[in-house]
Amino acid sequence: MHQKGLPCLDLLAGTPDILRGLMCELAKDDSRWKPAPDRFSVGEVLAHLAHSEGHCYRLRVDRFLNEDLPELAADDAQMHLHLYRDRDPEDEFANFEEQRQRNVEFLRTLSAEAAGRRARHPEAGEITLAEMLHEWALHDIGHIRQIAELVRARKYLAHAGRLGDSYQLKP
Repeated sequence: MHQKGLPCLDLLAGTPDILRGLMCELAKDDSRWKPAPDRFSVGEVLAHLAHSEGHCYRLRVDRFLNEDLPELAADDAQMHLHLYRDRDPEDEFANFEEQRQRNVEFLRTLSAEAAGRRARHPEAGEITLAEMLHEWALHDIGHIRQIAELVRARKYLAHAGRLGDSYQLKP
């Protein structure tokens, strides 16, 4: 497909709809279910996505555009676990979706040349905005997969009867 402007924006714009489709039959208790104490629930993944949208990705975009070779801070979800617990999944999804819409609308106003803007990442060294957009897409797809696996395990596996015996889920 021909791309005009910055890369990955269609995928980033589509993530909320993909997540909505995956979660359409989840009850509130399903979205709070954790497969193990050290694993995320769907609600915690949504809280992480909402937090990352503003406190990681948008902040980084703004720094790429407004500073020359800014030093970006590391962002590790483990540092913010306390922010994700006991959050309302519906509120977190709405927060994520609203931020994502604003971010994609803003990114669509930028020229393709903005993709070459550079920053320093603490682990990766010098990176471009285009590389960060691709990582943002990787991040989305990873959490789409994570939520899909949680939904499969919580909502559908038990109800598949013996047909579900051959599935090896790892939510």
